[in-house]
Amino acid sequence: MPAMKMKSRILIADDDETLCYLLKEELVTNGYSVDVVYDGKFAIENIKNKNYDLLLLDLEMHEVMGDEVLSFIKTYSPNLQVIMLTAKSEMRTAIECIKKGAYDFISKPYDFDDLLLTIGRALEHKELIVKNTILSTKINQKISTKIIGESKSIQHTINLAMRAAKSDSNILLEGETGTGKELFAEFIHTNSVRSEKPFVIVNCASLPDQLIESELFGHEKGAFTDAKTPKQGLVEIADGGTLFLDEIGEMSLTLQPKLLRFLENGEYRRVGGVVNLKSSVRVIGATNKNLIEESEKKNFRRDLLFRLNVITLTIPPLRGRIDDILVLAKHFLSIKSPVRDPKIFSTEAEEALLNYKFPGNVRELQHIVERAIIFAEDRIITHEELSLPTAYSHASSAIMPQYPEQHPPQIQHLETSKTDTIVSLDELEMAHIKKALDFNKWNRENTARLLGISQKTLYSKIIKYNLKQYES
Repeated sequence: MPAMKMKSRILIADDDETLCYLLKEELVTNGYSVDVVYDGKFAIENIKNKNYDLLLLDLEMHEVMGDEVLSFIKTYSPNLQVIMLTAKSEMRTAIECIKKGAYDFISKPYDFDDLLLTIGRALEHKELIVKNTILSTKINQKISTKIIGESKSIQHTINLAMRAAKSDSNILLEGETGTGKELFAEFIHTNSVRSEKPFVIVNCASLPDQLIESELFGHEKGAFTDAKTPKQGLVEIADGGTLFLDEIGEMSLTLQPKLLRFLENGEYRRVGGVVNLKSSVRVIGATNKNLIEESEKKNFRRDLLFRLNVITLTIPPLRGRIDDILVLAKHFLSIKSPVRDPKIFSTEAEEALLNYKFPGNVRELQHIVERAIIFAEDRIITHEELSLPTAYSHASSAIMPQYPEQHPPQIQHLETSKTDTIVSLDELEMAHIKKALDFNKWNRENTARLLGISQKTLYSKIIKYNLKQYES
């Protein structure tokens, strides 16, 4: 039996109790979740404490009129769709309400079928607004939810993800950088009961603490210097859907208790606010860190970890799914090659890919293929045009990664000792980062993109290894 979809939430605000009773019964029968209040002041209180998709709002009420409620909504919860319920004599006022932001109006006595059609259109309009909000703020970047791979390890992980999607529990995705944790998060969302609601992505390493808190939970007017108007948080925008917290291991200890509170009961406060709000989202966290070790070091709250990892999925590294390397490489080749000039790999190039360790995993493979397509002189991509760093080749004894000095196809090899040398992972990482920084003339944004890490993580590594731009 297919899973039921999340119900849209409707609030009715009308002082006619009989009408409210009949309207609620009809709407519930049609699959909506419905609350009822009998005055505008109670409508405002409910909207402050609960997220609704749509408000059916009477114009004439005893204490607070409908147009006053509408004015409040347009600043406090602008995505909430409002349909005015009006008498014939209130037509001019209803039209003015539409100019102020109401979606539509229905005259009493109304035809219920017409009302249902208007409600459906209003809810579709809200979904479109939310999607545009997510895209315009670059929180959600559309990615394919098709996971490419034939190896046993990836197929096993896909099966686990599918089973996890059918639950509504919080999920923790573990795996190295570039393994496809974001892809798995959207795969889980797409196959869940929340699939028709928003999928919102937040990178916990890309913003400072106060800004992340404001992005997540919203803020009230005057909460800080630039807070000139109230703002909805992402947990509010994602209500009913999925919130993907990427690089959650980078979240500060200051913000972790607030996230924990939200995971425990769905409650949160906007920055500068005093009212507890509620939102129903499924949280998927992702990390390339070992959060158990981080909790032992007091860098990550153990109680937050327990809330997050109700279900834990570990995404295998590409070197652990060798059967998928050529499958993925040919997939990227097919979608990135010019239609009129499709490229193929030489036999030597395919062997080189199979012998490479891919420290940057699938993301690195994609970048390697894209780069090879650009610099390949002929239809067949050669081993040399792949420009694979020899440090991570299975057949290589080099100990440090290499970057091109001028153009990607021209690799200058590092001097290595004739005798085997054992180095620590820190030394290897330090050399790797220093080489990438030098190649990009210390442009941190380009270097972080090349390494597949956030600028915040890159900066922490520069501090850790005391790297200097002009050191020899």
